Amino acid sequence: MSARAQFDLKSSTPHSSAVSSPQVQAELIAHAPEGLGPGKLAWLGLRIAHQKDWHTYWKNPGDSGLPTELRWELPPGMEAGEVAWPVPRLFRIGRLANYGYDGEVLLVAPLQMAQELPPAPGGMGTVRIGLHATWLACRVECIPEEGRFVLDLPIQGTTAMHAAAFAQAQAAQPVPLRGSSQVHVEGERLQLSVQGLPEALRGQKLQVFPETPAVLIPAAVEGKDWTQAWDGNTWTASLPLSPERGKAPTLLPLVLAPLQQSAAQSSASAQGWHTVAAVEGAWASAATAEVSPALAAALQANQAAQPGGGVPAPAGGSFWFALLGGLLGGMLLNLMPCVFPVLAIKVMGFARHGKHLHAQRVGGLAYTAGVVLSFLALGGLLLALRAAGEQLGWGFQLQSPAVVALLAGLFTLIGLNLAGLFEFGQFLPSSVATLQARHPAADALLTGVLAVAIASPCTAPFMGAALGFAIDMPAPQALAVFGALGLGMALPYLLAAWVPAVAGWLPRPGAWMDTFRRAMAFPMFATVVWLVWVLGQQSGIDGAGALLALLVAGSSLVWALTLRGRSRAVLATALLALTAWLAGSIGQHITRPAQAAATGQAAMGAEGTAWQPWSAQRVQELAAAGTPVFIDFTAAWCITCQYNKRNTLANAEVQADFAAKGVTLLRADWTRRDSAITTALAQLGRNGVPVYVLQAPGREPLVLSEILSVQELRAALAGL
Repeated sequence: MSARAQFDLKSSTPHSSAVSSPQVQAELIAHAPEGLGPGKLAWLGLRIAHQKDWHTYWKNPGDSGLPTELRWELPPGMEAGEVAWPVPRLFRIGRLANYGYDGEVLLVAPLQMAQELPPAPGGMGTVRIGLHATWLACRVECIPEEGRFVLDLPIQGTTAMHAAAFAQAQAAQPVPLRGSSQVHVEGERLQLSVQGLPEALRGQKLQVFPETPAVLIPAAVEGKDWTQAWDGNTWTASLPLSPERGKAPTLLPLVLAPLQQSAAQSSASAQGWHTVAAVEGAWASAATAEVSPALAAALQANQAAQPGGGVPAPAGGSFWFALLGGLLGGMLLNLMPCVFPVLAIKVMGFARHGKHLHAQRVGGLAYTAGVVLSFLALGGLLLALRAAGEQLGWGFQLQSPAVVALLAGLFTLIGLNLAGLFEFGQFLPSSVATLQARHPAADALLTGVLAVAIASPCTAPFMGAALGFAIDMPAPQALAVFGALGLGMALPYLLAAWVPAVAGWLPRPGAWMDTFRRAMAFPMFATVVWLVWVLGQQSGIDGAGALLALLVAGSSLVWALTLRGRSRAVLATALLALTAWLAGSIGQHITRPAQAAATGQAAMGAEGTAWQPWSAQRVQELAAAGTPVFIDFTAAWCITCQYNKRNTLANAEVQADFAAKGVTLLRADWTRRDSAITTALAQLGRNGVPVYVLQAPGREPLVLSEILSVQELRAALAGL
């Protein structure tokens, strides 16, 4: 058998038959004692050997972690079955607990063939098996890792050199129980009874591993948080439900193992039994509860800190609170720093209409329609992608370097147009070029779409909590909240368009409008500077440089197209070729990840304060040590975040308070997609940035305002 690895954890060059890191060694192996063919027994397996004190995770990782994932790349006619997970171990870290494996473990999947493979010339052919595996290796810290493997198996011969490893993996599988199992729901506890366990187990204490996440509390201690007993040949247990549980299932698959084994034996020698318990009754779903006590306290503190006081949640339920929060948040979105460039476009619309009140009102309605429809479209896309399993949050579109680059190009084009370099009518057919004049409502609608494109990454006061509620609501209610956000954002402009007094404040149309238009080019170029900086955070200095080069080449191409005669043809052709060559030669730098993650590039933040990269594991460690923590959920594309960073977090008095109170500072950088940060935001009832959280032992997490002031933060720190 020949095996070759295509991907190493530290490089993308061919290396060896196994990938390795300081934490684990992983290898793809196979067992086909009868050869390959329909009906013949064959297995594939990923063997992971952990270094001392390191572990990876089971299908249900417990309080934290991620299960190992295997994605197969197989020839037509071949299919890999579900992973056969060995009995896991319980790993306690502080007040948390995880399920997983240490030592050496083999994750096995059956290999099935629907048809015979065609024989190779000479009878010496092989079939290629590909695997892309991802796993999370943890000790106290956690390191995400991956490996790409290729395995060549002989078509005619047999493969059995790893027979002992597969036999041991088979022995480590939980044994199916023939007896019945039931779960009875009693308030916040499950009463479990299991029959059919081996007689040798009677009287022994067992450990319960639920295959379904977020049903039981992994860190619950036997004898303190839960109890068990034997009644003849029936084993019973009273188990606490998890506060993060979802809807009650009808069946609950469980793995049972001797209690002392989970703390002493290695993963390779673990023993367990598998049963599926029928659930009698239903529990109240914590995921659909209006607000958990911890979140309610955080929201209450957040509302109290808002300028002018907060808006209490109506007694009727979180939907009306989210709807009102969305409307108010949308209105306040107009005051966010990231929306300032859009205000220029709005003012241009007022100036263009002048004293024509009817045109102004039609433009206001069209602009409102563009804003509301764009919010609904973004919200619908976000809900659809999350339903498909994507971990996304508000502003997700700017987590894509390609989208950032396209927006930079669009705003450069708008800036050149406003500066007078060209008119769109120069490049478009007359029937298309006159659409703006013939259909000003359509132009206003598109302005609303553009406003949402640049404003959506921001999170205004009230808007964060509203989005957090909306994400977990049924789709019609969630879309209603997104619609309220859009209506709130467009409402000031809509009211101004319909109030005659506003039209009376505008000066008469004249030559000043051309000067004003050219001045409005500079906010557009300022937006381009911001977008290039955002891309630099995502893709590094090479990505930002590549985008700048393409923007310069594209701008020169636009200029060449404004010329006349032979000069236009010659220069435009040459510059088009140059732009295309640049796109092909350096364009890949735009979407390539930066060499160093944004959260770990430097130990010092822009504020001059020592910041550590955020991770859920780090938060747990600090909580277990009794250390207060301040978490900055931020992103490079969020201008409000950058404003707060430089005007509040950089304040010398704030930094002195952090040091005096012994607060550890963690920064969760969401510039690129990070499902762990998305999950942490959702747990706080939020779905976008900025979010600022102050956590201290014995206190509920305090969620601070999106527009963070020095006074608010110092007052929160004084309460520690």
